[in-house]
Amino acid sequence: MDRICTFILSFMLLCTAANAQVKSAGRGTFPQKKIVFIAGPDSHGKGEHEHNGGCTLLAKALNDSLPGVEAVIVRNGWPQDESVLDNAAAVVFYLDGGGADHLELVHAAKMEKLIAGGTGIVNLHFSLEVDAKAGGDRFLKWIGGYFETNWSVNPVWEASFARFPDHPVARGVKPFSILDEWYYHMRFATGMKGITPILQALPPESTLNKPDGTHSNNPAVREAVITRKEMQTLAWAFERPDGGRGFGFTGGHMHKNWQNDNFRKLVLNAIVWAAKIDVPAGGVPSETPTDNELNALSKRVN
Repeated sequence: MDRICTFILSFMLLCTAANAQVKSAGRGTFPQKKIVFIAGPDSHGKGEHEHNGGCTLLAKALNDSLPGVEAVIVRNGWPQDESVLDNAAAVVFYLDGGGADHLELVHAAKMEKLIAGGTGIVNLHFSLEVDAKAGGDRFLKWIGGYFETNWSVNPVWEASFARFPDHPVARGVKPFSILDEWYYHMRFATGMKGITPILQALPPESTLNKPDGTHSNNPAVREAVITRKEMQTLAWAFERPDGGRGFGFTGGHMHKNWQNDNFRKLVLNAIVWAAKIDVPAGGVPSETPTDNELNALSKRVN
């Protein structure tokens, strides 16, 4: 009798071990994909340009919802140890841009290596602005477009989005309207080659009521919007000739906008798509952050 009990117990332990191995192997079948967020120092007033808090929120959503994804954050500028970028499926830039001192241009040699290796590049909001002479051609190559001073404009306005293309970045995104500093009249690759507009809207004429300036108004944008009534592309997906992917998103000025489920879902989808990860049929899921959660992330630097 004791021998029978011992045999049964041994058999049960073997089965338990086998089942554990199967479960472990099942978890290991997901391809490991690393997504690196490079968050610039927070700038502007509280609730605006919250780069660290925004990246924290987005990275957590990816890590919580997608098996096999490792989203990591580099805070307050370019990584001191560039090895964090090794084997990155995508790099997300959420930081202040501007002139020839744009971090992506300062580290252009490393950027070119990432591009050559197929890394997806995502630029959010101010990181889209770059000096045309110093970096315009690079941005056209990397993500298909950029904010060009004396051509593009950056007014605060409520944009409404009723239609979306049949594209993975738009999966699960429903019509929405939201107030943000939406850049438009962006500089794009010739003929929009490789570019799929994801968010488009016609800005109201009131967005061009300021005098001409580097960021406020110019004859070309008035001709496009007021005279020709051209829809403006505010977010786009870019298929690079080498097979890599890029994404540009002109919104993201206001921290509270991450509470909008469609706004947040579209950006998460785009990051996943740029990393060449299959976007779920209903889009990347994530919990709506509460006011307290957003406030806790505000000006977060560690």
